[in-house]
Amino acid sequence: MSASHNHMDEHSGAGPTHPDLLLSSYGFELPEEQIAQHPPRERGASRIMVLDRRSGETSEAAFADLPDLLPPGALLVANDSAVVPARVAGTRPTGGRVELLLLTPPPLLQPGETADGSRTAEAEGLLKASKRIPEGEVLTFPEGLTAEVLRRGDFGRHALRLTWRGDLGEVLSRAGAVPLPPYIRRAPEDMDRERYQTVYADAARAGSVAAPTAGLHFTPDLRERLVEAGFGWTSVTLYVGYGTFSPIRVEDLREHHMHAEWIEVGPETAEAVARAKAEGRPVVAVGTTSARVLEGMHQALGHVGAFRGETDIFMRPGYEFKVVDGLLTNFHLPFSSLILLVSAFAGRRRILETYARAVRSGFRFFSYGDAMLIR
Repeated sequence: MSASHNHMDEHSGAGPTHPDLLLSSYGFELPEEQIAQHPPRERGASRIMVLDRRSGETSEAAFADLPDLLPPGALLVANDSAVVPARVAGTRPTGGRVELLLLTPPPLLQPGETADGSRTAEAEGLLKASKRIPEGEVLTFPEGLTAEVLRRGDFGRHALRLTWRGDLGEVLSRAGAVPLPPYIRRAPEDMDRERYQTVYADAARAGSVAAPTAGLHFTPDLRERLVEAGFGWTSVTLYVGYGTFSPIRVEDLREHHMHAEWIEVGPETAEAVARAKAEGRPVVAVGTTSARVLEGMHQALGHVGAFRGETDIFMRPGYEFKVVDGLLTNFHLPFSSLILLVSAFAGRRRILETYARAVRSGFRFFSYGDAMLIR
């Protein structure tokens, strides 16, 4: 996977721009075979690259060694949202095929009752069909789920009126497939229902269309060992939206507007984070989504506290982290908002050098790939 945009001249007519602000500065070479198509045979049997963001030193270890790699007394903050099988195949009135990817997290829908006892709610979804779908068309899916097209949006997004019976999560569980990322070039398998989900995902928070992948490496055994070793653990919620896969469409990163996602920080978590900060213990975000919650909460409130709402925070080089002291994450796509986030945390050059080392060392990349600890 060669990932090199045409590099814009830093001294072109637009005036000098620092490479950190140019999208084309975030490419790297990655052989196709290093994009993980399956999870490791056993959960947690992955490798981890450790980067010291002050010295730039890197080392390699097994993910199971995490208790020896974390800074002493660290508080781990994980995203407890669960992936919903949100990709559903259906039919149009013409008999043509259609695919729906539900984008609105089911826990955030506000359903009403219809006269026949069905439930109905407006939602946003991504529709794929061979021909354009007009407004007003009603699409039919398994398990009695229907979707009326209300409005067309950009890039395949549509406003829909969903109608179903019973619990929507259960309907999707029976009718839908795991929405694997576009770079996993295979159909979802039965094992993906378990493996594309963290062991600590909260079924009441099933609303993500992508897994918070840094959490996929954790096993119940490792979590016990972390507690025994004196590390703290607390949860936040971010419903991972499809925007996480949306390409950035501007070269000058100052012009990019980040997609919004729903985040929740409960009072107990806010208290645990505030206490760790007060005691000088490092707060380690398990995944970029947890980092986004913690920094988005701080941006909204101006301090650490309980928060529910949307964040469209954009963390790129130049951003100063207010809450997160360490980051456990996977390896991210070139030119993505996530490689910008880790570059904001550890420096663009340092990240690209570490990624180059990971490629040379045969690390596996992206959702089902290996991990990285930035401390």
